Amino acid sequence: MRAGLPRLRRWVRLRPVRWRERRTQRRGFQLLCAAALAVLVPTAVVWFQGSPRLRTVADAPAEPVVMVFGAGLDGGKPSPYLRHRLDAALALYREGRVRAVLVTGDNSRVSYDEPDAMRDYLVQQGVPADVIVRDYAGFNTWDSCSRASRIFGVTRAVLVNQGYAIRRAVALCEAAGIDSYGVGVDEPHDVTWQAGVAREVASMDKAVLLDELFDPNPHLLGPKETSLAAAEAAAR
Repeated sequence: MRAGLPRLRRWVRLRPVRWRERRTQRRGFQLLCAAALAVLVPTAVVWFQGSPRLRTVADAPAEPVVMVFGAGLDGGKPSPYLRHRLDAALALYREGRVRAVLVTGDNSRVSYDEPDAMRDYLVQQGVPADVIVRDYAGFNTWDSCSRASRIFGVTRAVLVNQGYAIRRAVALCEAAGIDSYGVGVDEPHDVTWQAGVAREVASMDKAVLLDELFDPNPHLLGPKETSLAAAEAAAR
């Protein structure tokens, strides 16, 4: 009996330690599950919001305007991803599905001008300059959607973006008050595409948890524009 007492005392001492370890492990697992839900739920929300509104160039509805979101410049010219977006908008215009083009991008510094580069590319492809409207303060997708509604008076539009980002663009423009359809541009699944998909997860979380819930003002507002109405009138 005496020989068994040290073992009993040791077991009594170790039991609280093991209980604390199990509690820590359980809390760690719960935090991991909560973090996974925080990431996955907004992604699922955006996916289900945007998916029913997706179209192709061939079956996109006739709308007043097509919105093209900026995607970076390469030596002052549209990057390959941006060119692909512009080519889709060009196809929509040539098929008569849209009357005007709103190019929205970043011009936060003199040396970087997405909207002018986008317009120049479209003009070179034969789109009349007077049906192209530029938004120089489309610093992100929410800013572009919010400004399209608040500044340019867009109520209906076809949106063009890469396939992995088009659902978020549709969801945000719908939240901004624009009846939207999205055309997603396919890309090779290379390193650039994989990086874009990885960033999109975080962007979807921001779209749901910040932009859609709180409807923040874009970085820049300013007076209302009539240029888009004039572009639509010129197209008619």
